[in-house]
Amino acid sequence: MDFARWVAHFTAEAARRTELGDPDFARGARASAQLLRSLQKFQVGEDGDGTDLIGKADAAGDADYAAAVRLFVAEEQNHARLLAELLRATGTPLLGSHWSDALFVRLRRLFGLRLELMVLLVAEVVAVPYYRAVRDGAADGLVAEVAGRIAADELRHIPFHCLRLRQSLGQLPAPLHSPAVAFWRLLATAAAGFVALDHGPALRVLGVRRGRFVAESAAVAAGAARALRPVRWAR
Repeated sequence: MDFARWVAHFTAEAARRTELGDPDFARGARASAQLLRSLQKFQVGEDGDGTDLIGKADAAGDADYAAAVRLFVAEEQNHARLLAELLRATGTPLLGSHWSDALFVRLRRLFGLRLELMVLLVAEVVAVPYYRAVRDGAADGLVAEVAGRIAADELRHIPFHCLRLRQSLGQLPAPLHSPAVAFWRLLATAAAGFVALDHGPALRVLGVRRGRFVAESAAVAAGAARALRPVRWAR
């Protein structure tokens, strides 16, 4: 899709979410302490106003892309809201901040749009197997429902970021493209390893071994890497 179609797609998804409505948070939920601590951290990571990314998208000069980025940010903010409601349904307080999220945000804001999107794409690649693990392994139906909704969104975000990155990487000299993609895959592998360690207790409760989580993240990353190959080289 081009970015005008992504605007239409994100808009349609927003309308579908409104029609579907929220999960029944009033019924409450239960989860292990390990999983709740993990969800607290992910909730912090999903939260944010996206101001830096929106500013860089505006500066890129593509009005359709800038509009699509705003809709993408709105979806991420909805994830933060859903996780916050879920944690409240379990009686779990929200975290004001976490060092891992602060480091992630600082890293992606240091550079221009291309490198920020590379870091964001890493986050999406790791989020997909994480939320799938929660969806499939949580004993509580409300926890599984929220995770399933977020996993579906994160999976859709990968081709959105890949489209812009493919265009951006196509502007590099041809010899730099493969090293750039290899560098991105290295970042994705390192991030998956970090999440596997940091969220290992929760993954264990969900029935997912650390090695399996890293392998599933690597499989998602491999598909994204194929999508990053530019259609043609820019001169």
